Formats: sequence, structure tokens, C-alpha cells
Amino acid sequence: MPEPAKRDPNAPKFLEITVKDHNRKEWKTFFCPEKQFSTGSIGYYASEKVENPESHERYQISLNIALIGSKPK
Repeated sequence: MPEPAKRDPNAPKFLEITVKDHNRKEWKTFFCPEKQFSTGSIGYYASEKVENPESHERYQISLNIALIGSKPK
């Protein structure tokens, strides 16, 4: 895989993500580790299931966070 066009030297190894509703009731907290995507860009990725604490219905979250300008040219 090609080297990313740029990196963030101060980027952490993971992000902590908290999902809350409009009343600030927490649904779930999870970690989003760093990742190099198939495009060569770098950033963070997570795929999690969360549950609505009121209805107990489950939702799927997929989250990509890419460093702008990191895609190799």
C-alpha cells in the first residue's frame, strides 16, 4: 500500500466515541482505532452496535474519520 500523502504527528492511536440522544442520555461509548484505508488515506474506523436504552431497539454504527489530504496522489 502506498505511503499516505501526509500524517498528523500528534494524532492519538484511538479516539473514544460517545453516542448520546438529544436529552444527553448515553447510548454507548466505544473506541475507534487508527486505520489505513484501502485508498491509502489514514484516519480512524469503527463499526459498533448500539441499543436505545428506552426501546431496546438496536442500531448499527459505521464510522470513518479520514485525515483530509492524506490520500496518496
